[in-house]
Amino acid sequence: MSTPEQQSPAGGAGPSPDQPQADPAPAGEARREGTDDESEEHDQPQDAWAARRDLVDHSPRSMSFGAQSRFGGGTVGGDQNNVTGNQVSGDVIMGTKTVYQFSIPGFSSPGSASGEVPASTLERLAEHFVADEDVVAALLGRLRRDRVLILSGARFTGRRTAALMLLHRLGVSSVRTLDRDTGPSALAEQVGTTETDEDRCRGYVLCDLATRRDRPLREPHLLAARDRLGEHGYLIITVDPIAVLEDVPFVVAWHPPAAADVLAAHLSTRTDAQTAAKLLELPDVTEFLGRRHQLREVAAFAQQLARYAAGEAGADSVAQFSLVSLESQVQEWFEEDEASIHLRDKAFLVALAAFDGGPYALTAEVSDLLYRLLQETWNRSLVPEVPVFGTHIGKRLQLARAEKFEEDEHTEWGPVPQQKARFLDERVSLVLLREVWLGHPSARPALIAWLRRLADDGRPLVRTRAASTVAVLARTDLPSAMALVIEVWSTSKRFRHRLVAVNALTLAHLIGTPYVPRILDGWCEGDDPRLRWVAVRAYGLIGPERPEQALAALRKAVRRLYEADPDDLDSEMAGELAEAVELLLLSPAGDRVLAELREHLDDDRAVRDLALGGFVNACHRTQDGERYGSPLVLDWYARTAHEDGEPARGIPTLWRAALADPRSTREALRVLSEWVLIAHRVTAVEWALAALLPRLVTTSAEHDRLSHLLRTMPGEDGKPPPEVATRLLAVLPPR
Repeated sequence: MSTPEQQSPAGGAGPSPDQPQADPAPAGEARREGTDDESEEHDQPQDAWAARRDLVDHSPRSMSFGAQSRFGGGTVGGDQNNVTGNQVSGDVIMGTKTVYQFSIPGFSSPGSASGEVPASTLERLAEHFVADEDVVAALLGRLRRDRVLILSGARFTGRRTAALMLLHRLGVSSVRTLDRDTGPSALAEQVGTTETDEDRCRGYVLCDLATRRDRPLREPHLLAARDRLGEHGYLIITVDPIAVLEDVPFVVAWHPPAAADVLAAHLSTRTDAQTAAKLLELPDVTEFLGRRHQLREVAAFAQQLARYAAGEAGADSVAQFSLVSLESQVQEWFEEDEASIHLRDKAFLVALAAFDGGPYALTAEVSDLLYRLLQETWNRSLVPEVPVFGTHIGKRLQLARAEKFEEDEHTEWGPVPQQKARFLDERVSLVLLREVWLGHPSARPALIAWLRRLADDGRPLVRTRAASTVAVLARTDLPSAMALVIEVWSTSKRFRHRLVAVNALTLAHLIGTPYVPRILDGWCEGDDPRLRWVAVRAYGLIGPERPEQALAALRKAVRRLYEADPDDLDSEMAGELAEAVELLLLSPAGDRVLAELREHLDDDRAVRDLALGGFVNACHRTQDGERYGSPLVLDWYARTAHEDGEPARGIPTLWRAALADPRSTREALRVLSEWVLIAHRVTAVEWALAALLPRLVTTSAEHDRLSHLLRTMPGEDGKPPPEVATRLLAVLPPR
């Protein structure tokens, strides 16, 4: 659980004169945010440990944190101790788009117009049609009885094919599709009444009937159409689950067949049974089916598998098909005109990509902010407007191929249950942000202004997602992301903005963005104190991957700091450097960090202060941040002391140095007192401390110092020393 930084009125740092200007906020927002100078005195840097916890808690799953990671993973005392994550966004997702060209039906195609469906098309669909036969039989029975049927289901679930196949099985002489723009009131006019000897039974299909609150589909519309159909006509309408229907009695929910069954059915008509069975056993096929692809993509995949089996396509094309389908879907979302996908829905897609797996209400909130900024880009002469009501969560998530779920969200008060939303495929967010940034540069001013507003938000989750979004943009286009966003944050007066820059660079490095260490090295050695602050913070997060290099850079920085007048030492930067060492110590690279600190402990005063300051800071940290949780460094020592490795030597060495050094004695004794109070409550901590204390006594001065502490330290609430202090005093070797 993290401690949030002090919150103050939002105030965005503007770009430098040589950088492109993002769209300004509306006038009202500008007035509310124009208080940067007034709130400057209240702006304080968030504690590095708490900031790291926020980053771990709130980063998206595409940058998930766990033991199997590029940075090594692992824990100290059971607490997640480093920014670590799975590199799921490798070159295949974040690099240039895949160039395989597939025929994926249904992408970027206009809505179907009215016309008769050829018999050959119906026969071909019948070969591939898969459905539960009991369900089909029930639907046929209803259709024969009512002659009108409405299939309600999500798009691309096979509902159109089901409608055509139901009519085909009825044995109608012809099937005619109606224009999707046909309104409910005009429905009856579109169905014929004449019958001839050659055309005694006709079927009609209206796919994706458009309804609105002011234009619902009502029972009288269907009854009028049924009267026009006569005794030998049938009508099937497909609608979305959230279509506006009033007193309609002919509605049946349509559920798609399993993707594996559809794929097997398509392969059976394209290859022989033995080949189809082998294809279905391919690992790439298993991976594809696990991605919850739409049925149109499954049908196209079957076509590609058949080409692969015939030697007409390579194995790479099969492996990449899932990603190519995903890229095609994202392109379709943003190439569609406003009649198909409204600008507000596109803003929601971008917001969901940034807040994938986050609270739905928050995602909707920030998407409306982006929508307003996009409207300004679209037409500055109009006042941005956001409808207050009207967009149903189900419709939004259906369009986005996403789902809602319940999960706890980390807050400074503890876990809080939230209704969240996420894409069905975790790769969507990365592909979508890349597509928007590179494929639609006209959206950049609004996107940049949006990200700057998010970076100024008081909620850690929002700021972290701003950073993770910029990390993806940096992986996609590093020069632009640095110039337009990251450097603006890094040179801001506000600590909050600089911390978002730290997180953006850290996450960018996590997902494989090149040159991040080079950027940090340059900033750490440069003259700008704000850039140096960002670099030092980032070293504490990415340093475990290269601890020797990170510590070398921190030593250079602290020496440069001490070159100034000792009476004018920048204590704030000195504290930041010590916190960076603290994070490195409590990381998977802790053993290597300990060895480096011991090796350079006596180099000079600056380096010694850095090492001891970072070590004492680390000794403060406890399991889960609890007041009486097991101290992480002590637990580390207890688990490894018998191995006679680096912790068994390094931890006692640094403790003795911290206790003996006049600059750190007081704080070190305070930490040791805290450990004794914890030992009073936790037996395991008492045993660990009893094992460590004898290693801290090599001289009479060291013995006297510890003996005095244990004899005189106060208990809780000013009480006498706890009994455990007497027991620990007995383990000190005599001097």
